[in-house]
This record gives sequence, C-alpha cells and structure tokens, in this order.
Amino acid sequence: MEMLIGGLVVFLGVHALRVWGEGLRSALLLRLGPMGFKAAYSLVSLGGFYLLIVGYGQARLEPIPLWTPPRGTAHATLALMWLSMVLLAAAEVPRNAIKARLRHPMVLGVKVWALAHILANGTLHDVLLFGGFLVWAVLSFRAARQRDRAAREAGDMAEILPVSTAATVGTVLIGTAAWAAFILVVHVWLIGVAPVAGMAL
Repeated sequence: MEMLIGGLVVFLGVHALRVWGEGLRSALLLRLGPMGFKAAYSLVSLGGFYLLIVGYGQARLEPIPLWTPPRGTAHATLALMWLSMVLLAAAEVPRNAIKARLRHPMVLGVKVWALAHILANGTLHDVLLFGGFLVWAVLSFRAARQRDRAAREAGDMAEILPVSTAATVGTVLIGTAAWAAFILVVHVWLIGVAPVAGMAL
C-alpha cells in the first residue's frame, strides 16, 4: 500500500503543479528551458506512474474491503464511463462543441472516470487510487477555470474556432467506440476484470 500511496503522491503531485506550484513551475521552466522542463516532468511522471501501477497490483493481492457496492452501480459505472470516454475524445477532436462549451473536457473526463470506479469498487486500494485522481481532477478543473477567468479579464483569452456539427458527432462516435472497445476487450486485457460479466440486465 505504501508504494501505491507514494506513486499517487509523485504522479499526481507533478501533474498538480498548475494547482499548487505555479511559481515553482515558472521557475523550473526558466531554469531548465521548455525542453528540459518537459524531460524532467516526463521522467518524474513515469517514475510515479510505475510506483502507482506496481503498488496497485500488490494491493490487489490483499484487498481491504470498506463496503460492498450497492446493486445497480455497475450500470451507473458503465454509463459514466461512456461519458468519460466522450469527454476524453472531446479533448482531442478539433472544433467540437463539447470542448468549446466545457473548455477542459480531459480533466472532466478523468473526474467522471474516477467517480465511476469509486462507485463500482469498495476496497481501500481502489478508494485511494480513484479518490486521489478525483481530488486531483476537481482541483485541476477549478484552477483551470480560474486561469480562464484571469485570461478573459486580461484580454488574453485564446480564440475559439467555430464549432462543427460533424466534429461534434465524430467526437461522440469516437468516444463511444473507445468505450465499447475498453469494456469488452481492453479492460480485461489490462486489469483482468470484465466490466459487463455477470451484470443483471
């Protein structure tokens, strides 16, 4: 469990620089340069991610139950995961209306992903992992909205390209395809758990 916690601290800590360490981030950018900063950021992130993955795998061997998820949460989790995948797709597809409206769909997608998994799992290691990501996503989204407001007041807001109906429809289709592939194939391959196995329809 200690390795999992350490991985969460390192991985989420470095990804939260724009939440708690904007001054440190600026100083590191100035000292290391953009490429040096990206290299250091990537190395620390990979180290934290490794600790997180190994720690989570070890914790799964000796789970500590906290509660039993209520009946029906599996269906809610699948629905939330669909929304999460659509939001993640919206972060990458240009000119879709979802990104134009929400501005930070990737962070929102992580928030929904984490919430979905907290609903479906009642063990300590799951609460630590997904709860950590949920807290990070909430704080990151709030910080991003604050930066948006500051940029708007300063007149430095980035121009938003006109939205495209085709791009928006494509975003939903891409997210839906990724969701289907993940719940039917990828989740079993990566985690060893079939999300739809044994579900009562």
